[in-house]
Amino acid sequence: PIFDEMDNSSIGALAIADGNHNHVWAGTGETFLIRPAHANGNGIYKSTDGGKNWKNMGLKETVRISKVIVDPSDTNTVYVAALGHAHGPQQERGVYKTSDGGKSWNRILFVDENTGCSDLSINPKDPKNLVAAMWQVDIKTWNLNSGGLGSGFYKTVDGGKSWKQMKNGLPGGASHPVGKTSIDIAQSNPSVIYALVEDKAPGLYKSTDAGESWKLMYESNSMAQRAPYYTRVRVSSQDENKLY
Repeated sequence: PIFDEMDNSSIGALAIADGNHNHVWAGTGETFLIRPAHANGNGIYKSTDGGKNWKNMGLKETVRISKVIVDPSDTNTVYVAALGHAHGPQQERGVYKTSDGGKSWNRILFVDENTGCSDLSINPKDPKNLVAAMWQVDIKTWNLNSGGLGSGFYKTVDGGKSWKQMKNGLPGGASHPVGKTSIDIAQSNPSVIYALVEDKAPGLYKSTDAGESWKLMYESNSMAQRAPYYTRVRVSSQDENKLY
């Protein structure tokens, strides 16, 4: 165990910097949740010695962090997907970025106070190109409301300065609100992106043009029987056609 001395035990995401494997990031707070009893987080931690020592680098109010990505070309640039506490309206949701190794953070994507970021993926060949999966969720002690107008998918090609919602072939928005979302870019061929969507019939969507257009590939309840827990898609780093 390398995190026992810290004052939080709930880990939502881990990331190792490609440029320096001694740099490890831990985002706290569980984001695979279906009840109000899941442990909260208290921000993001950083280690520069392979996990021997850790320091809290802020974002404490995000409560739940679903993904941490270190820019493969710059260890000081880190992206964080924040779901929020998920129990009501909140500003500290969306995607955050640091360019100085965690000393300061900027929120670079915010949909609304009821929607957080459930997943994030980067193009390793063009690190300013990222895609984000957003999830509108509200959990009470008596009820789970997964989904709404805020759920959907966004893309940036300038490192988060601007974002565009991806819609061509994807569900989402007022005409077709959906639930929890997940997204992943194929490392072996970044033009290929997959998106998994909680819907009446959970759907797996695929883009072969870097998110410009999408096609429904597969529908099955088995992909997301308990969607707030299990909605996640990952592509093999070696084979764009192998999915988990």
